Amino acid sequence: MLWASFSMSLMSLSVKLLPHIPAIEIALFRSLISLAICWTILIAQGISIWGNNPRMLLLRGVLGAVSLILYFATLQKIPLASAVMLQYLSPVFTAIVAFAFLHEKLYKIQWLFLGISFAGVFLVQGFDDRIPWLYLVFGLGSALLAALAYATIRKLNHSEHPLVIVAYFPLLTIPMAGVPSAIVWVSPQGWDWFWLLSVGIFTQLAQTFMTQAFQAEEANRLASVNYVGVMFAMIWGLIFFDEVFNFGAVLGMTLVIGGVVLNLSFKYWYPIKEKILVKN
Repeated sequence: MLWASFSMSLMSLSVKLLPHIPAIEIALFRSLISLAICWTILIAQGISIWGNNPRMLLLRGVLGAVSLILYFATLQKIPLASAVMLQYLSPVFTAIVAFAFLHEKLYKIQWLFLGISFAGVFLVQGFDDRIPWLYLVFGLGSALLAALAYATIRKLNHSEHPLVIVAYFPLLTIPMAGVPSAIVWVSPQGWDWFWLLSVGIFTQLAQTFMTQAFQAEEANRLASVNYVGVMFAMIWGLIFFDEVFNFGAVLGMTLVIGGVVLNLSFKYWYPIKEKILVKN
């Protein structure tokens, strides 16, 4: 999971190092690389890329595509660590979406934890004038759409091969980003090609490492480790872009991550506590 977080932070850094390339064009390149990898593996395994539930897969692809484009736009326009922090709010929105649409129980203390995370977001925005409201909304929107995409994945888990679910993400992003990219196209030059390739490669590495981690250990035990990615982002931001944060912004980030980790920890430990009480 640490390697997954590290790889994802390098993907975010690669996007940040391409400020002159439109975010939607970067999303197009990223999707072309990802689809090529997924399609190659699916063909080798004799699995159809089209899946068994095309409507839900299409919905997952559209949600993921828009979320990705908004995230890349946020990465380019606000400090790296702040953009990553906003994306890490997706578990907060996932809990709310699961409560609203999947009828999963949400305890009162969990609402408190979610409130702590949202308070942290507005604290960061209030203490950091490098975060315009527009890109704050973009970041929150990206996290919300990612949460909705996760909800569709849970619906598809028992009917689709995991790689088919992953493949629909770039499969939908390519046509959605293709036409707008042609309108605002900026031809990559020199090192741009290296960073564009890095976006796709580091994303694939992150997904591979994360999959291996989830196969070896319970998801709730791993989730908090993933948030070390904010620390990686702060280091890259300082080294490459001279990004520093005041006490208020750091406190806000701490509240965001703290609220998410507390919620994930509660979801893991509370059922175990209930089972112990029942046995006793």
